Amino acid sequence: MTQSITHYLPLLDWYNAMGADTLFSDAPRDYYQTADQSLSTLNTPKAIHNHSPYDSSLTVMPAIVTLATPTKPSPIDLSRDSAKQGRAPVKTGLARNDLGDAHPARACTTLEELRQAMKTATGCDLVKAATTTVFSGGNPKADIMLIGEAPGAEEDRTGEPFVGQSGQLLDAILATIGIDRTMVYIANIIPWRPPGNRPPTTSEIAYCLPFIERHIALVRPKIILLLGGVATKTLLRRDDGILKLRGELLPYTPLHNDDAGDTLILAMPTFHPSYIMRSPSQKSCVWKDMLILKELRARNFSI
Repeated sequence: MTQSITHYLPLLDWYNAMGADTLFSDAPRDYYQTADQSLSTLNTPKAIHNHSPYDSSLTVMPAIVTLATPTKPSPIDLSRDSAKQGRAPVKTGLARNDLGDAHPARACTTLEELRQAMKTATGCDLVKAATTTVFSGGNPKADIMLIGEAPGAEEDRTGEPFVGQSGQLLDAILATIGIDRTMVYIANIIPWRPPGNRPPTTSEIAYCLPFIERHIALVRPKIILLLGGVATKTLLRRDDGILKLRGELLPYTPLHNDDAGDTLILAMPTFHPSYIMRSPSQKSCVWKDMLILKELRARNFSI
């Protein structure tokens, strides 16, 4: 029996939370059959098609990097389309919290103060469910900052970001361009694990946004690698999904003006390692993104 549309709404919301929010065709496609054809269109030497996208012996250089034309960001009303269709609000996105200057992140002037503010925060119910606050990992003086969505079960147990299976894959991805965790700084939009690894809600993201913005302001990286759709939509405040923005260089502009510095910080969205684990055919896209990062690093992040 055909199910009603309401039966599929939770699934559609999940797709949106994972960043699959762009329609390419009205008819389904078998991407396992078309993966080889898609690879043949890449502007890379023929030898790459006979290797894994993570083969660090390859010396393929990316195309000339250009910064996308900056546009003035504006907050996204994620409940707009949902309200018109009688749907529940999407579980990812951006909204201003109601605390303003009273938010505990606002008074933090050091990373240690920010860590303590997050550990003692009471404005988000996730604090009650999580085992620990996952603050950060890596080198706080690094030029590259990686930002994911939220901790998983292993991260919640250890208090370190990206230490589970997706973290091991992230290490392998970085290693292809000669980078390890001593050369990057890692954090998440949400520092507490959502129960059952569910996507964070709009209100949870809104409460945690000042934390991650102050985190970026204190670290002052030269580039932010946004891992996945939630990190991308939250910090760039763009309607476009990760499938469309992946690999672009965009200016990062914080929602809270007191977290904005005088130096331009670049942001580049890419796929989250957990998405790559579910969709191995997308490895080549992440490989191309890593080549861009490698080239930028060689130029001291000058564009």
